[in-house]
Amino acid sequence: MSSVITEVAVQVFKTEARTSVDSYGHRHPGPSVPATGALLRITDSDGVSGYVLGKPNYLRQDQMEQHFRPVLIGSDPLAREAMDKKFAIRQRTRAVELPEHSCSYVDQALWDLAGNKFDTPVWKLLGGARTEIKAYASTMCGDDIEGGLATPEDYANFAVALKRQGYQGIKLHTWMPPLPGSPNLPRDIDACAAVRDAVGDNFSLMLDGYHWYSRTDALKLGRELDRLRFDWFEEPMDEFSLRSYKWLADQIDTPVIGPETTPGRHRSRADWIANEACDILRVGAMNGGGITPALKTMHMAEGFGLECEIHGNGAPNLALVGAGNNVQWYERGLLHPHVDYDWVPPHLKSIVDPVDENGMVAMPQRPGLGEDIDLEYIAANLVAEY
Repeated sequence: MSSVITEVAVQVFKTEARTSVDSYGHRHPGPSVPATGALLRITDSDGVSGYVLGKPNYLRQDQMEQHFRPVLIGSDPLAREAMDKKFAIRQRTRAVELPEHSCSYVDQALWDLAGNKFDTPVWKLLGGARTEIKAYASTMCGDDIEGGLATPEDYANFAVALKRQGYQGIKLHTWMPPLPGSPNLPRDIDACAAVRDAVGDNFSLMLDGYHWYSRTDALKLGRELDRLRFDWFEEPMDEFSLRSYKWLADQIDTPVIGPETTPGRHRSRADWIANEACDILRVGAMNGGGITPALKTMHMAEGFGLECEIHGNGAPNLALVGAGNNVQWYERGLLHPHVDYDWVPPHLKSIVDPVDENGMVAMPQRPGLGEDIDLEYIAANLVAEY
């Protein structure tokens, strides 16, 4: 007889953060401050648990009681598709109560449980395409911090430092609101040009532009990226307009990549392929609704001969890049001259994605997602448990 899920629980705990988020959701350097995290645990009748770290606002007590436990308790922990269908039915009329991010955490925890049950890393269960992958350095957005990312020269200096560390590619996030004077198209172009001049020709560069450029500004910037030989151009316009993305992709040589924030998981990304709105498809464990729909997206892209870029860092996304033959990079970031990405927060024993001197990240060998969570620390620093 197969096991069934017997427990679904969340622990909210005190931890530490060294970055801050502005009103537009962009991350910047910050002082060391108290923070809260959440740990979702799903346990089956064999005593095997799956864990995932998340944000408390997406793992609320009312969601546990009204949605997660009614669907999960008593279900086969490996029957992810059956549970996903039940969540989809609930989301149809209660999407505000049950956003995709929340469902993503459940899917991630179920994959961690499966990996722990079979004593196997999740990236192997997903397909096991590689044992390591090259990482690109993904910068934070521009700022007005002295010695930070305040000028094109700052970006150039930081790019040289990242190249010396072994990175084979860098993705720029330039200046965005609410920073005064943003967006600024000429300054974006100057930053891209300064970085290319600093790192030389045989080095991969990408740009994540302002999310709401007009068509004309996106085209101007895209043609400059052609001249500077960038590897891709990401999210330059409102992603609800597929026609705008096709219009842009048809007119520049630099590959256009997307989407990032479009809801609908693999289904909406099928429309991006069908409408030829991008040259490289994009998905992640969080913005794609979970590991399961993200894997479907990767395979769908492969069927059309498209590369698929995995959005974001962390254990679930590292598992995805380890699974697909049409994935070329792991996004390591967000990076900044004033931030130590390799700092280990107190609720972890180690980070999941250390990079070597050649810019490579190895797939974790721990079973499950490979996150090295300090369960004793979390138990000793509880804020709430439900």
